[in-house]
Amino acid sequence: MALLTTQTMKSPFDTVSAGQIHFTFAAGNTGGDTITVTGREVILIYNSHATTAYTVTISSVVDEKNRTGDITTYSLAAGEFAYFTGALTNAAGWKNQSTGLLSVTCSNAAIKWAILKLPTGYPG
Repeated sequence: MALLTTQTMKSPFDTVSAGQIHFTFAAGNTGGDTITVTGREVILIYNSHATTAYTVTISSVVDEKNRTGDITTYSLAAGEFAYFTGALTNAAGWKNQSTGLLSVTCSNAAIKWAILKLPTGYPG
């Protein structure tokens, strides 16, 4: 498993110059990846393949009511984007993996991830 790099977004009143708010996608690892979560992350997912749909899975752990809520085989058509927000990653059963990380898996390396984190103190 590889730890995906989290990219922190600029604050609303930061000075921004050309090139400072770009973000990059990382190729998914079919053996799984992990994400450090604080509850302020936006997980962007992109299927970069030209013709084939692929899937992603986001793994949960048992919460205080003995429930799980895995997102399994969420399908993205060729060229399609999806997102999951900090509300998911900050909820019980998600960020409490034994490693303290969120586990994500893709069915093909054509799936690309970008993990954007809202700046500290950002309302929401």
